[in-house]
Amino acid sequence: MNFSSELIERAVEAFAGLPGIGKKTALRLVLHMISRDETEVSDFAEAITAMKKHLKSCSVCHNLSDNDLCRICEDPSRDPKVICVVEDVRDVMAIENTGYFKGRYHILGGIIKPIDGIGPEQLNIDSLVNRIKEGKAKEIIMAISPTIEGETTIFYLSKQMEGFDVSISNIARGISFGGELQYADETTLGRSIMARTPYTLKK
Repeated sequence: MNFSSELIERAVEAFAGLPGIGKKTALRLVLHMISRDETEVSDFAEAITAMKKHLKSCSVCHNLSDNDLCRICEDPSRDPKVICVVEDVRDVMAIENTGYFKGRYHILGGIIKPIDGIGPEQLNIDSLVNRIKEGKAKEIIMAISPTIEGETTIFYLSKQMEGFDVSISNIARGISFGGELQYADETTLGRSIMARTPYTLKK
């Protein structure tokens, strides 16, 4: 692309650096911003800057939060004894959109992928085990994408929970093997949570 302005070119490059945004879409967004009122553009930039500067990780479940505890962990209507274990924040958002789940969450921050150098020590596993040790859970729901790496992660987590008075369940297979939770439709995902089945640790 040829630009008449270096400022526009820099802005296009910045937008194009976002996932799923090509140069043409980036240019369309930049031209849209140019047509907006200066105050509106400043508010947009301030919102992004404030998010990056002040956003925190929940000290309990590792969800994104404005405060030390996220809104879900602070909500007294949620069942603290039922913990849904997910890979990342997008999975929490997907499950919340179903409206079916009324417990709390634990975000691992990924799944075990030895080929990518991601082992248990890179994930939020110790804090999950500590929540169980402290007697803060009666059921752990493994809402992890049904891939080979996801199954490996579930197996590892289950081994860490041996000996604790906690039940482990798996989401129902409404989610096809190899699929990712965040891309499942809300009805299928919600039913998979509600129709969860006990997880049996294979020896």
